[in-house]
Amino acid sequence: MSQIERVAIVGGTHGNELTGVYLAKKFQQYPNLINKPSLETLVLLGNPKAIAEGKRYIDKDLNRCFSKQNLQNSDFLNYEDRRAKEIKQILQPQNQPFVDAIVDLHSTTANMGLSLIFCDMHPFLLRLAAYLSSINSLVRVYVNPQSKEGGFLRSLCELGFVIEVGAVAQNVLNAELFQQTEQLIYAILEYFESCNQGNIPEINNTLTFYEYIGTIDYPRDERGEIEAMIHPQLQFRDYEPLNPGEPIFRTFAGKDILYDGVSTVYPIFINEAAYYEKGVAMHLTQKQEKVV
Repeated sequence: MSQIERVAIVGGTHGNELTGVYLAKKFQQYPNLINKPSLETLVLLGNPKAIAEGKRYIDKDLNRCFSKQNLQNSDFLNYEDRRAKEIKQILQPQNQPFVDAIVDLHSTTANMGLSLIFCDMHPFLLRLAAYLSSINSLVRVYVNPQSKEGGFLRSLCELGFVIEVGAVAQNVLNAELFQQTEQLIYAILEYFESCNQGNIPEINNTLTFYEYIGTIDYPRDERGEIEAMIHPQLQFRDYEPLNPGEPIFRTFAGKDILYDGVSTVYPIFINEAAYYEKGVAMHLTQKQEKVV
């Protein structure tokens, strides 16, 4: 792996996810906390207007605006499309290479703990994940190849990824999750610095990760109205096994709807508030292990 010379830390891609917003503001105020001898660290507030208004976004989800097609289309005039183009220019100033890594900070109302989200199985990122999970057993790793084409900020560079923490309500700060995320960022930057110096940290070479299978929506009627809720037995059980025949939803009339899959899966993003509008009740994953 070549040197990692420039790293972007982005908070507030969604304006109501305050963990990333206030970590970015802290790092902007105290850059010495993230300065490394071999690294230039750029800190950016992703969606300032949405942050000011306490909303996820103004016109559309900024974290779906970074596809090549979107960024090359001059006809888009809404706020987030313009902001996506501005961010790309910040991450790649004129006559300079693109940043080597993007760390995009998010929080979720789902019980995701400390999660790393990757677009693919990049060997460097898998080794980073193995290192982070070896020093902090709370770290979980989610690989979602579908996100590479979804216009996500992290898809802009080879070493782009998300730190997703929860459960925390929108527009709320949770001190424990804030501090855990902060320490994770420091560990990531230390790892980058060590790699640049040729001192790659030794790790447990087997990584446990969760790989995307698909999504499930809430049961809906012909008008698109939700007819059932996440079952109480499933709520807050992100990364735990869901077996065929176990309850997944409960209707408003009190009837249980069972998972009708043929094999055990591991749901995550269970009952994420921002995903109601996207038609997603949860992501389903397979639990995997890989020597890295």
